[in-house]
Formats: sequence, C-alpha cells, structure tokens
Amino acid sequence: MTSSPLKPKPSLAPKPRHASERLYGRAKGKPLSPTQIQLMEQLYPKIEIDVSEMGAPLNGLSEFKEVWFEIGFGGSEHLIWKAKHAPDCAVLGAEPFLNGVCKAVTQVDAQDLKNVRLYLGDARRVLELLPDGCLDKVFVLFPDPWPKARHNKRRIITDDFVTEMYRVLKPEGKFRFASDIISYVDWALVRIHNHGGFTYPHKASSDWRARPEDWPSTRYLEKALREGRAGHFFEFIKA
Repeated sequence: MTSSPLKPKPSLAPKPRHASERLYGRAKGKPLSPTQIQLMEQLYPKIEIDVSEMGAPLNGLSEFKEVWFEIGFGGSEHLIWKAKHAPDCAVLGAEPFLNGVCKAVTQVDAQDLKNVRLYLGDARRVLELLPDGCLDKVFVLFPDPWPKARHNKRRIITDDFVTEMYRVLKPEGKFRFASDIISYVDWALVRIHNHGGFTYPHKASSDWRARPEDWPSTRYLEKALREGRAGHFFEFIKA
C-alpha cells in the first residue's frame, strides 16, 4: 500500500549535519505525489550515497572511469544531463531539498541511469567521508547567495570548504563554479584565490561570461536571465 503523500516517512527527511552550521533554507516544498513517494521509498535507497564511514561514499563505484560530485543540484537538470552524456562516469549529487532529490530520482528512473548516486542532506557530510584525491570534478552551480550580510556565513563557499574540496580532488581535478550574483562571484573568487591551490587558465572576461557547450542550462539560470542577471561560469584546476 502506498504511503500518504501528505506525510512522507521520517526516512525521507533531509539528513542534517550540524544545525548551527545550516547552509540552506526550507527542506521541502509541496507534498509529494503517491508515485513520487513510491520512488523515494523504493528506488532512492538503492542509489543513496553511503555515509556510514570514511570512504563509504565511493562504495560500488570502482567500475566507473571518473567520479564527479555536484553539490546542491537543485532541480537536477545539470546532474541528469551530465549522467546521461557520460555513462562511464559516476555522478554523485547532494541536495537538502526533498523535492529536488525527488526530481532527480524520477529522472534516474525514467532514463534508466545507472551512474547516479544521491544524498538527501548536507553535502559536507559526504565531503568529510571522501578520501584524499578521489574526485575528478566538483560542481557548485548557482548556490544560495545568502545576500544579507548577517547570513553570509551560510554561504557554501568558505575558506574551509575550498580547503576540503582541494583535498578530495585529484591532481588536475576540476572545480566548476557558477553564480548570477556578482557579489557572490567576488566572494568566491577571493576565497579560491587566497587558498592558492587552484589555477584558472582563462584570462579574458568573455571566458567566464560564456557558458561552455558541455555545461547545460537550467531552469534557475533561465529565470535569472529573464530577470536581467547574467550567469558567470568558472572552471578551476587543482594545481
């Protein structure tokens, strides 16, 4: 019997890391449909990232050529596009918003993707359990800008985060970052520059204003463009 769509099981709740360090707002939106709940209860556990111990997030991924990790994948358009176009690469994704994870699970099912692993909760929990030098790419695309000064501490890009990301990337591993909020772009670039472990091969402003061909658009980006905010796209390489 299908569970009530009005009250998902507690197991579907986002897994917190530290409440005092929360980086995101609401954890769920409109109630899930019976079909969505069924997918979350039956398919999601099969593709859920294991965070039981150090190294566990990589369990079952040895067959893949590369391992990528998208942090805060929102509606999952980018994550699903990447997984579909690179079936020989494992695409991990962490997202604290239940409805976003449900959208990803729905697409994994609809497109029969075998290379996607998901985590409903704080991406930092996955990061801290990854061994050194294990990821080929990390994506942080259009993160919540937390524009008010008193909320800046909730931004995902911090000195500690950049250090941790550097740790888990392989030599010459790539970090892609995008934002439509110029103050957040400045914030992120300062912290990445201060770390000193990443190179940025492009020099002209046109390099970060143009979205690369292998970087699909998303509903969030299209909304930003309609509202007059341009996207800024960066790819840094671990030195």
